[in-house]
Amino acid sequence: MTNPDTADSATPTLQVIPLGGMGEIGKNIFAYRYGDEIMVVDGGLAFPKAHQMGIDLIVPRIDYLLENQHLIKGWVLTHGHEDHIGGLPYILPRLPRVPVYSAGLTLGLVREKLTEFGIKDGEVDLREVQPGDKVRIGQHFHVEFVRMTHSIPDNMGYILTTPVGRVVHTGDFKLDEEPADGKTSDLARLEQAGKEGVLLLISDSTNAERPGHTPSEAEIARNLEGVIAGCRGRVFLTTFASNVHRIQNVLHIAHRQGRRVVMEGRSMLKYAQVAQGLGYMEAPDPFLTSDDVGELQDQQILFVCTGSQGQPMAVLGRLAFGTHAKIALRRGDTVILSSNPIPGNEDAVNLIVNRLYEIGVDVIYPPNPRIHASGHASQEELATVLNLTRPKFFLPWHGEPRHQINHAKLAQTLPRPPKRTLIAKNGDVVTLGGDEFRVSGTVPAGGVYVDGLGVGDVGDEVLLDRVNLSQEGLIIMNAVLHPTPHVEIVTRGFVRPNRELDFQIKRVALEVVEQGVREKKRLEDVRDDMYGAVRRFVRKATGRNPILIPMIVD
Repeated sequence: MTNPDTADSATPTLQVIPLGGMGEIGKNIFAYRYGDEIMVVDGGLAFPKAHQMGIDLIVPRIDYLLENQHLIKGWVLTHGHEDHIGGLPYILPRLPRVPVYSAGLTLGLVREKLTEFGIKDGEVDLREVQPGDKVRIGQHFHVEFVRMTHSIPDNMGYILTTPVGRVVHTGDFKLDEEPADGKTSDLARLEQAGKEGVLLLISDSTNAERPGHTPSEAEIARNLEGVIAGCRGRVFLTTFASNVHRIQNVLHIAHRQGRRVVMEGRSMLKYAQVAQGLGYMEAPDPFLTSDDVGELQDQQILFVCTGSQGQPMAVLGRLAFGTHAKIALRRGDTVILSSNPIPGNEDAVNLIVNRLYEIGVDVIYPPNPRIHASGHASQEELATVLNLTRPKFFLPWHGEPRHQINHAKLAQTLPRPPKRTLIAKNGDVVTLGGDEFRVSGTVPAGGVYVDGLGVGDVGDEVLLDRVNLSQEGLIIMNAVLHPTPHVEIVTRGFVRPNRELDFQIKRVALEVVEQGVREKKRLEDVRDDMYGAVRRFVRKATGRNPILIPMIVD
């Protein structure tokens, strides 16, 4: 690990250290360090890829923060999506209690999440701010919060004033001119910051490959209303539970179309309840439960449910496979997927969609009609922010390498491109000064796997074993030495029952065991010899490499 200390530099510099969310989508967390002070931004999680079998979620590795926890002066949260706050229950209890600043909805969702983990209000210091508010963190960090539209209310970027210059961080954003709450991005403040001088811009790269402008939520609402108006039976709509703007529009659409809304799914209910309780969501009619709809006709019902990413245990997955305890899909129903699959979830979503078709319901999903829009800016919006802020240096963020690189290329096409752009990775120490912008070292970064109640007790070696088990199967060999040597085997996921092959494997193992007994070898050596002999035989006989577990009983 290399970690140059700014306090020892001849020229004061700021360190910008992405610990997650750089070169990936998910588990966003930033650290800024100036001298003996650190400010942290966000603390998200990521969801596992297909090869990360059994893993529930992934949180950022925070070794650097633990090592320097005495330097942490405060925390800033940009918004309430899981990839920005979902890791906090695993992170905050391990670090000193410092002020955590964010807007009302974000803090409400954080409180709900911390409560689920048994973390009491007194154990954290949550402080509500509004766009336009300014706070001082430590002696060196002055933060001004800036409203930026996204797919959830209370989303904010910030302008960070430091001894070396001004940093603008957009947070997740798109420049929606017709957001559900009517509150547009504060482009005037970004332009003013550009005139005052921006040393570094850190900007959302998620849609840097997409030309044009990301559609407005208002357009999506109009399209959804047209679809729902044409449905003759029950409607089941799924979207991201955190897309509060989308769900708010659906509630108004349902009211206008004479449909009562049933919220189905734990996360959907949680987000709706928190948003309603804090005044961020208005329900024209009270929500119903699935038990309340018996007196209503089909055309009077709209279910808003979880499962937009094909999760088998979410509501839509259980409906598709007929395992929901109270509701069954039938012909005449319409299922609307107002979402796109997150990369890696395509197969799971396709499985659900195909199953819905087999049931005989009407299935409607993007791109035609356009019933989903990203919460992230496309190229025209990214160019607008670059042109307004006119940064000297540029750090594309929130995206995989292809998104970062395409964002960097876009910046170079503008009339006034940044003087220098860096494509950083998690763990890079980006040193920033008046004329300095470079990667000067690295710190530990990466992911920590959460599996059930275990946090960090599953590593890549365990995941490799799980992959091998799924692909090649398992053979357990149990050799008993006395009174007469014999071997029993158990196979799982290897081949279908094959008595002849089982007999041959036992014979190979037994010959090795008997030889070991005759030669009075150590038990460990007999076990290793049995492993090697069976490995060679199975590979030659079947071409496979199952996991072998040899056991010796004396």
